[in-house]
Amino acid sequence: MTAPATPRPAADAERDDLLAALATARTALIATTVGLDDEQAGASPTASALCLGGLIKHVASTEESWMRFVVSGPSAMSHDLPEGVTWADLAAGTAREIPQWMIDHGNEFRMLPGETLAGVVARYERVAARTEEVIAAVPDLSATHPLPEAPWHEKGAERSVRRVLVHVIAETSQHAGHADILRETIDGHTAT
Repeated sequence: MTAPATPRPAADAERDDLLAALATARTALIATTVGLDDEQAGASPTASALCLGGLIKHVASTEESWMRFVVSGPSAMSHDLPEGVTWADLAAGTAREIPQWMIDHGNEFRMLPGETLAGVVARYERVAARTEEVIAAVPDLSATHPLPEAPWHEKGAERSVRRVLVHVIAETSQHAGHADILRETIDGHTAT
């Protein structure tokens, strides 16, 4: 005879709901690329430089970065500046050197030579699997870390795992909407 099933704690139900919402947003984003080739996925058909492959790269990098934050705290999201460069220099466009992390961030929004849509989607799937592992291992969604110092973060602010997940869901959903516009501009199709 098997033991009766133990009810799952509310935190696990919440975790499942948040991960399900994230999976839904990911599916909507990926669906915008179905049937496209690498050239179409790398095309920027609107006034912006956004392309479908680049949006997927960006969302994967963003999710990956936030999961590193969940595991390791603010050191996982370092925004170090080169010696002698300030945030004001960067904002004014007068920095004598651009930090590598800014260059990498800019490259997230486009498909680089040699990148394929299949490769970009496969990386995103690996990031998604890692997110599931990280969130499953977190004992408490209320656990917090201080945010790294950067001008876009409030000084002294913290983020809980829960709030990180909500942010990643929002970011993914927002970019899925952008992707629908790009796809419709490419060939008249949308994912929804």
